[in-house]
Amino acid sequence: MRWTNFLLSAVLAAGEWPQFRGINSAGVSDEKDLPTEFGPAKNLVWKTPLPPGHSSPVFSKSQIFLTAYTPENIFVVALDRKSGKENWRREVPRPTKAEHHKANSAASPSCTTDGENVYALFSDYGAISFDAKGAERWRLPMPKINNPFGLGTSPVLSGRMLLINIDAESGSFFVALDKDTGKQIWRRDRSDFTRGFSTPVLWKPANEPEQVIIAGSYALTAYSVATGEPIWWVNKLTWQLKPTPVIDKDTIYVLGWAGGSDEGAQENVPDFADILKVRDSDKDGKLTKAEVADARLTKDWSALDLDRTGFVEERDWKMYQRRKAVVNAVNAFKLGGRGDMTDSAVKWRYYKSLPNVPSPLLYDGVIYLMKEGGILTALNAADGKVLKQGRLTGALGDYFSSPVAADGRLYVVSHEGKVVVLKPGAEWEILSVNPLNESVNATPAFVDGRVFIRTHENLYCFAKQN
Repeated sequence: MRWTNFLLSAVLAAGEWPQFRGINSAGVSDEKDLPTEFGPAKNLVWKTPLPPGHSSPVFSKSQIFLTAYTPENIFVVALDRKSGKENWRREVPRPTKAEHHKANSAASPSCTTDGENVYALFSDYGAISFDAKGAERWRLPMPKINNPFGLGTSPVLSGRMLLINIDAESGSFFVALDKDTGKQIWRRDRSDFTRGFSTPVLWKPANEPEQVIIAGSYALTAYSVATGEPIWWVNKLTWQLKPTPVIDKDTIYVLGWAGGSDEGAQENVPDFADILKVRDSDKDGKLTKAEVADARLTKDWSALDLDRTGFVEERDWKMYQRRKAVVNAVNAFKLGGRGDMTDSAVKWRYYKSLPNVPSPLLYDGVIYLMKEGGILTALNAADGKVLKQGRLTGALGDYFSSPVAADGRLYVVSHEGKVVVLKPGAEWEILSVNPLNESVNATPAFVDGRVFIRTHENLYCFAKQN
């Protein structure tokens, strides 16, 4: 199947869902005739029990790939795309058990596939690839990742390159690997970025080579896919970016919420040299907890001492300074340019009712934001004006899964496992609420006229039953 201009249209061809949230993480499919009412006893084609994991299902030509974990092990799992039968399960080495937030897991990054082979990323190991029959193709262990919330980003493919971004409190990097050998093609230092969770997205400018764009702490950066060189960037994003951006034509929509950075709440933090003059009692050029002597800062010391040295040093303070200067927002940026585009890229910003984890969804000219508490906001994609905001009656819990769309419908899933199907538009409305009675962190997928939803216990496949 040929994909024509998919990066500009951000609409998936029927039957294709090869990575987190489908092609380019857009979350939109042209699948038709999908069910709006379903559950364990209605429109169920099959369900397959799985160990827990937060990764979303991705689809090759014949298989479904997921990751999973047990208290001791981590796995890549392949299921038959039609029947849901488990074809194989491969254990991945687990030399460490990395930290992660209580809402995260050891199997959160989604796999990606080139249609045959699968590529997986684990915080407890690194990257690994298997072929369609489950034979290991290559493995790439990575150093321990200094991200106290664990990984959230997923790998993406561009031609022969597997692109992986690792943003952490220290040692952040972006790497391109040969998808067939696992060998490094290029690597870019990202030491100016701290913890991040967003998945890279691809953009092909007219008459220019392809770019890969990362929403990181404090900045959106576009790199050359071929060389990894930074091309342009936009500063003033918030801290610890979790959602993945979406692209439409010449615009990228970037959501970032990290708590405590509301509009107008920025602080003017003194430079490190000035703080040292006041606080550095032993004049060693760094600060201990006792020297900082501020309960607001020392109560979460790990968020200040990023590289875990026991001291606040110049980079630590610079990151704290940046964190206090930025603001939470949904940002519409004009794509492209050269160098620092901060002052010219902004089309609009929206500051209220922002989700923490779920990525924004762009569908038919409307941006949808799915916030905890069941708050759904629809914005005009052209100017950021609110079209409608309301609560999803019957599904008011937390949300970690990202909204997706197909067949003229929106699908959102609460952490409690309530799948809400909506009629989209400026006056969106609830069509159905479908309880699965199992917790959900993963994002749904649409393939073969079916809806696939991964819970903490099963992968469900739903379709209209004749």
